[in-house]
Amino acid sequence: MKYGGLGDFISFLKKQGELKEVAESVSCELEITEIADRVMKRGGPALLFTNVRESQIPLAINLFGSDRRMAWALGVERLDDKVRELESLIQIPEPRSLVDKIKMLPLLMKIGNFIPTASSSGPVKEIVQKGDVNILEFPIMKCWPRDGGRYITFAQVVTRDPVKKKRNVGMYRIQVLDGKTCILHWQTQKAGRAHFGEYRAAGERMPVAVVLGGDPALIFSAIAPLPPDIDEYLFAGFLRNAPVELAPCETIPLEVPANAEIVIEGYIDPKEPQATEGPFGDHTGYYSLEDKYPVFHVTGVCRRRAPIYPSTIVGRPPMEDGWMGKAVERLFLPLVRLTLPEIVDMNLPVEGIFHNLALVSIRKRYPGHAQKVMHALWGLGQLMFTKIVVVFDEGVNLHDYAEVVWRLGNLIDPKRDFTFVKGPLDTLNFASDLPDVGWKVGIDATRKWPEEGFTRPWPDEIRMTDEVRQTVDRLWPKLGL
Repeated sequence: MKYGGLGDFISFLKKQGELKEVAESVSCELEITEIADRVMKRGGPALLFTNVRESQIPLAINLFGSDRRMAWALGVERLDDKVRELESLIQIPEPRSLVDKIKMLPLLMKIGNFIPTASSSGPVKEIVQKGDVNILEFPIMKCWPRDGGRYITFAQVVTRDPVKKKRNVGMYRIQVLDGKTCILHWQTQKAGRAHFGEYRAAGERMPVAVVLGGDPALIFSAIAPLPPDIDEYLFAGFLRNAPVELAPCETIPLEVPANAEIVIEGYIDPKEPQATEGPFGDHTGYYSLEDKYPVFHVTGVCRRRAPIYPSTIVGRPPMEDGWMGKAVERLFLPLVRLTLPEIVDMNLPVEGIFHNLALVSIRKRYPGHAQKVMHALWGLGQLMFTKIVVVFDEGVNLHDYAEVVWRLGNLIDPKRDFTFVKGPLDTLNFASDLPDVGWKVGIDATRKWPEEGFTRPWPDEIRMTDEVRQTVDRLWPKLGL
C-alpha cells in the first residue's frame, strides 16, 4: 500500500470501514477533544470532522488509533511484516568475497531508493501565501480546559544544523499566540533544541518549517527515535518503499515534503526573549506546567487548495499516541538487539507512558547480567529516560500483565534486586526534585544464581506434565465443561 498523501490514506480508511465522517457543527476548542477522547478510549474509528465552526478546513484525528490502522499507515497488513523488512536491512553480513559483494548489490540499490529526491513543486504549493498570513484559519485545537491556548499537536518540525547542514524532523507541540506568532516547545535533549543552541551561539536566526500531513509514514518518522546521523525522511522512504519528494520552502532555506497538506514557514530569533508556554494537557495524563520556550514567527504558508488538517490529542492513556508508541517499540527492538543481542523481548506499557516503565526479558548467561542490561538500556537513545527497568528471564510473556505481576512479586528481594541510579529524565516527568534529571531504578526479576550469592534452593514452577495435559485434551469434548 502506497499513499500519495494524507487524503489517500483517509480514503483508504473510509473504504475499509475504519473512518467516520462527522458532519455536525463542532468546535475545535475542547469539543473535538471530548468526542475524540471517548472514541479513542473504546478503540473506535478514525474521525474526519467536516464542519468545524472555527475553520473552513476539515480536521482528521485518531488516524493511527488501532494496530490495524498503524500497520496500514506504514503500508503493510501487519506491523510484523515491516519489522522483518527492517531486520533484513540491518542484518547485512560482512562481504568476504567479490561474489558476496555482488550478492549485496540489489539490497544496496534498494537502500539507495529511499534517499529523498528534489522536486521544484508539488501539491503543497497549490496555494502560496507570504507576509500577511493568518494560521488561525486552520482548525487548531484547544485540547484541554487548562491549556494555555490553541496548540498544533501533530506537526513535523523541520530544522537544520547550521554547521553540518544535517536535517532533523521532530514532533514538538506548538502553542499559537496569534495568526503569525507561536511558541515552539522542545525538550532539552531533542535535536531541534540542539540546533537552536547552535544558532544562538552564532547569533543567527533559525529557519523552521512546520509540516502538516503528507504520507502517514512522514508523520510517523517524526516520532521515531533514530540515531543522530539518520535522516527522518530517509527512514520515511524505507517505511513507504519509495523516496520522499522534497520541495523548497518559499521564505526560508529548508526543504519539505511536496505531498504535505500544509506547511507553515518561519523563524526563531535566538536574541529574542523566550515566552511563557503552557500549561498543556500532556500524554502523562497530567498538565505540563508553564515554562519558557522560543518564539516562532510565521513568514509564509504553503498548502493544498483543499487541505485536511491532521491533529491529535494526548492525555491519560489509552490514546492514539499509544498505538504509535507500540509501533516504535516493535520496529526499534531489532535495533536495540544490535547492541544487546541477549534481549528476547521488550514491552513499554502504554500505561507506563513509555518512558516510565520498560519490561525486558533476556537470555541470562552470567552473574550480574540483568544489571548489565539495565545500564546498557539507560545508555541507548531515548531509553535513557526510563524510570523503571524490570529484567526477566526468557520465556516470560511480558505482554501478559497478570504473569508479569505474579513473577515480579515472587522473584525479587527488594534490598538485593533494586539498583538505583541518577541520570537524565524526560522533561515531562514532574515527580523528580529537579527538571530533566533524577533517580531511576532497575529491578532484577531473573532467577538468582549461586554465583550471585544466592545459596538457598530455588523452587520449581508448578506445571502439569505434558502427558496428562494431552490426555485431558482428548477427554475435554466429552466432559461438557
